[in-house]
Amino acid sequence: MNHFQILVIEDDPSIRKLIATTLMLHDYTYITAADGKEAIMLSLSAKPDLILLDLGLPDIDGMDVIRTIRSWSQLPIIVISARGNDRDKINALDEGADDYLTKPFSTEELLARIRVTQRRLSYISGNQEKSLFVNGDLTINLEAASVTCSEKKIHLTATEYRLLKLLAANVGKVLSYPMIIKEIWGGNVETDIISLRVHMATLRKKIGDSSREEPLIQTHVGIGYSMNQY
Repeated sequence: MNHFQILVIEDDPSIRKLIATTLMLHDYTYITAADGKEAIMLSLSAKPDLILLDLGLPDIDGMDVIRTIRSWSQLPIIVISARGNDRDKINALDEGADDYLTKPFSTEELLARIRVTQRRLSYISGNQEKSLFVNGDLTINLEAASVTCSEKKIHLTATEYRLLKLLAANVGKVLSYPMIIKEIWGGNVETDIISLRVHMATLRKKIGDSSREEPLIQTHVGIGYSMNQY
């Protein structure tokens, strides 16, 4: 049995059973909640490793569940929701969700998202005390503020370095445009999103993403960016 415990928050009995059965068949331990208040209590008492959260709950909105949990914990939250437009996804990510899966979904994709989260947690845990961040052929020396790729030194501007460092600190997690802009510029999304795209395009060119089969920096169209884990 996998000791990675997952809290499933879903009010629809059929979807809750589908997710629970999928987790059981793949040896995950899990607990379930049918509403937001029960979910918040379980997130405190059971201390799960990951939350799968539906936004359309019968008592309180799933966005409020995210805000409440984020007030005291950084445990990973994957939203599973029928709200599929970009604005809903961006809002959930900005409130603190780590990923977003739109209904209807395949169980294989759900399992893949869970595995990505597990790898990210393991990766971050293993690198917390290190001054070097290594991901595939990319190395960031956090003490020297230097970057190498395929053992070649990469010359980045201050903004490009901050962008790369932000993505590296959240490897495997989707960061929305507003969140990145707030962290890097602290400015207005409408005016700074053009700057973000220009800087990101230059950064990706410098680290050789155009020649990679799987890029280091992944674009999520209309939503934001993430760093893939190698």
